[in-house]
Amino acid sequence: MTQQESTSALSRPLLAAVGLAVLLAIGVATLGLVLGTGNQTEDVPGRTGPLALVSIDAPDAASQPCTSLIEKLPVGLPSGKDMLPRREIASPAPPAAVAWGDAKHDPVVLRCGLPRPAELTPTSQLRVISDVQWLQLPGSGSSTWVIVDRAAYVALTVPDDAGTGPLQDISTTVRDLLPKQPVKTTP
Repeated sequence: MTQQESTSALSRPLLAAVGLAVLLAIGVATLGLVLGTGNQTEDVPGRTGPLALVSIDAPDAASQPCTSLIEKLPVGLPSGKDMLPRREIASPAPPAAVAWGDAKHDPVVLRCGLPRPAELTPTSQLRVISDVQWLQLPGSGSSTWVIVDRAAYVALTVPDDAGTGPLQDISTTVRDLLPKQPVKTTP
C-alpha cells in the first residue's frame, strides 16, 4: 500500500465523521429554532410598565356601585389559554378605571360611571352574559362592551383576540354585586 493510498484511506472516515458532525449541528440548530421560540415573548413597547389611559367623561365614577365594583374586580382575567394580570395605570389615572394585560397581549380596560351610550336605543341588540346585558360598540382591533342594566354604566374594552373570558368574568362579578335594573333606551 502506498503512502497516498493509506492517506486516502484515513481521509474517508475523517471526512465522513466531519460531515456527520456538521449535519448533526445543523439539525440541532434547526430544532432549537423551531421548538425553542414558543415560550419567548418580545417586549413590545406600550405593553409593559404603567398603562397610559386618557380621561373620558365618567360623571358617576365616584358612585357607590362603581366603588363597590372596582374593589371586587378580579386580579386576573382569562384571555384564551392565558391569564391577564392587573396592570398598573399611569398617573394621573382616570377614576374608576382598571386594566389587565401583559407583554404578549393588548390590554383589557374597564371604566365605570360613564354616561348612557348614545348608541343605546329601543332597537339596540343586546347580548346577555351571566344575566348581565351588554351593548357592543365595535371598533378597529377591539370592541367596547357597555353594561346597560345596572345602576352605573360600565364599559369593557376587549381586544378582538382576547376571546370571551374577560366578558364572562366581569359579567359574573357584576351579576353577583350590582342589582339588575331596567334598561333605559332613551335619555
